[in-house]
Amino acid sequence: MTPSHMAREVAEIPEAAARFLDAARAPLARAGAALRDRDPHLIATVARGSSDHAATYLKYAAELVAGVPVASVGPSVASIYGRPLRLAGAAAVGISQSGQSPDIVEAMRAARDGGALTFAVTNHADSPMAAATDHCLPLSAGEERSVAATKTFVNSVLAGLALIAEWRDDAALRRAAAGLPDAFGRAVALDWSPLSDRLARASQAFVLGRGPGFAIACEASLKMKETCGIHAEAYSAAEVLHGPAAIVQAQFPVLALGVGDAALPQLLATAERMAAQGADVFVTGGAAQGATRLPVVEGLHPLVAPLVLIATYYGFVEALARRRGFDPDTPPHLRKVTETV
Repeated sequence: MTPSHMAREVAEIPEAAARFLDAARAPLARAGAALRDRDPHLIATVARGSSDHAATYLKYAAELVAGVPVASVGPSVASIYGRPLRLAGAAAVGISQSGQSPDIVEAMRAARDGGALTFAVTNHADSPMAAATDHCLPLSAGEERSVAATKTFVNSVLAGLALIAEWRDDAALRRAAAGLPDAFGRAVALDWSPLSDRLARASQAFVLGRGPGFAIACEASLKMKETCGIHAEAYSAAEVLHGPAAIVQAQFPVLALGVGDAALPQLLATAERMAAQGADVFVTGGAAQGATRLPVVEGLHPLVAPLVLIATYYGFVEALARRRGFDPDTPPHLRKVTETV
């Protein structure tokens, strides 16, 4: 069988990450210095889809490392409603694989006009979004032909982590980012077939995470929807207990994405509670009674570990899509570049 574009692009993740780290040294140094000079009291993000999940990852990483609050700005505030943004003293980060969507571009223009120091994270350094911002971090991911974003998502998160490391002069995070190509290489070889066996005929699922892992849960649930036709919903492992857990009954599939950070005990406790309600629970990062533990790359910095999980997940979900009779490259009713206003 000829590999799908998605399968080939997942296999390219280690190379794409290494290419970004090599090509982005100078842009990252300039962007980090600009952030230090600005010393922002707030960071606004502008993104949609998988890029918004990368922005959510950036939110947790910036808040954990720098203590600076990060908030998502609705692009329609500028593009549809035409309202100005008061962002003096702040920074704003736009994330878009194509850099072409009119609403994202207009929101970044509004952020800059409102006084923000602006950054574009995009695979196209000559895009309208890049032109509308003060600094551009080109992803260098190469062409991505599958509608489902994979290597561009990974490099978008990597760009955010590398930017934070430069801004804060965080040596440990800088080393962790530099080691990601090797970690991705190990991650894409891992086998999550027990989860595939459970989801082969599933119609719904929950994906849980905490902190940066919640951003990965959001991305995982989106990919399950668009490539496999499964109605998957992402929740914080805390938020799921505030109502959504009520529908978890016998054989309800739950994927709990844990890593070795301060949130892991609570996530594992939630996984055990779901299993006690009869759910079919799969977990990473630790053992939970009644749950099936999936293999992961061990010994990673807690801020990069959730990102490495998605490399394994992408390979798993591409194979699951084909097992369920879907073409992972061409999800129904979707296009590679989505332009909204």
